[in-house]
Amino acid sequence: MSELEKLINLAKNAAEKIRKYRFVRIVSHNDADGLTSAGIMAQALLRAGIRFQLSIAGRLDETVIEEVNRSISQGELVIFCDMGSGQPELIGKVAADVVVLDHHKPVGQSPAKAVVNAHLVGIDGATDISASGTCYLVARELAAENVDLAGLAIAGAVGDRQLFRTANAFILEEALKTGVVSVRKGLKVGDGDLADVLTYSTEPFLDITGYPEKVKEFLNHLELSGNIENLSEEEASRLVNAVALKLVRQASPEAIEAVIGEVLLLNRELVKNVYDFISILNACGKHKVYGLALSLCLKSQGVADEALSLTKEHDKKLALDIRENVEKIRKGESIWYITTIEALSTGSLASTVVRYLHPELPFICINESEGILKISARGTRELVSQGLDLAFALREAAGAVGGGGGGHSVASGAAIPIGSAEEFLSIADRIIGDQLRKARKGNQNKNKNKK
Repeated sequence: MSELEKLINLAKNAAEKIRKYRFVRIVSHNDADGLTSAGIMAQALLRAGIRFQLSIAGRLDETVIEEVNRSISQGELVIFCDMGSGQPELIGKVAADVVVLDHHKPVGQSPAKAVVNAHLVGIDGATDISASGTCYLVARELAAENVDLAGLAIAGAVGDRQLFRTANAFILEEALKTGVVSVRKGLKVGDGDLADVLTYSTEPFLDITGYPEKVKEFLNHLELSGNIENLSEEEASRLVNAVALKLVRQASPEAIEAVIGEVLLLNRELVKNVYDFISILNACGKHKVYGLALSLCLKSQGVADEALSLTKEHDKKLALDIRENVEKIRKGESIWYITTIEALSTGSLASTVVRYLHPELPFICINESEGILKISARGTRELVSQGLDLAFALREAAGAVGGGGGGHSVASGAAIPIGSAEEFLSIADRIIGDQLRKARKGNQNKNKNKK
């Protein structure tokens, strides 16, 4: 049996369990992957005639468990999406049956009735399937008609910057075959006016991003104008080549690969361009307007314009916020880092730096917000192949200063008490340095043995 078949069997088992309940409490994460996961499960339960209550959380902690326990009775079910694999002790405190649909590395033994997680069958959840993909596999086992939810799964995977191989490749193939998704070649960005898109998109983050005059000059030089989706093949090719030349100077190879190629179009969603779709979800997540994001995932007519307008404003502020913050980056021994107060999006800032400015070392952003220090750390697949494991580093470093953390080897988060930033950075820097040195030493020994 292949790894994918094993994963589908886990999904089948979870679907069988879910069918037995009359009421389900869904809790999902607040980023694009978590919001699409919630959208998929909400649609699937609606269609199955199962009543549910849904809430979105920035992270799984005691407060979330207390809130869930207040709104649940024994004999009902709680489904955690895009969270729950790393905190078996919290799952154990839920006063009802639990199903975990996640793609983060599992820690310990889960007390959940069913866990669907790619890591359990040897598929890498950090790169090969998102939480929304995991939820989709469960939804399609609940009913064959749920294949039309594949577009949401694809959006979640793109939002988490995943690769379309193994499980994701299977979902994409199904989506293309059924016409749920189609493809257009070009620059992997949202639709709209070329100048606006290049000025305020942080993917890709170029030397002209955030500078309207520089963008105007760049486009004049290329003799390009109008909307990006209306460019001819030749014009699109001219734009792609010019952007590639800019990226080649500094960006990581995976960033170049991520922004040039095939634009996925979600034919069953209210917003077709996948990059516009995930920008909206990320903006809704940051502004905590989860209802708007979920309305979009549930295809409520009339919300797309409001969502796009919020997103344009958010993206503009985000591009300028990142542009301002990159000036304040500092270097440790084995990391780049920054400390900020109320940054607009630490995840976007961290991803931008490691993909487009300093791909040679991982990046850690510490942001003071809501009375704690919230941390986003990002690496590259190249660094992970050299031994980097940010989930381990952040869990250890945050735990040592009285906080908690975890996630993926390539992207991780944490929360720590105010006043502990310096100690946290020192521990994380040392752990990451040890990881990278150990791998390099191993490679040197291998090379010696070959000789």
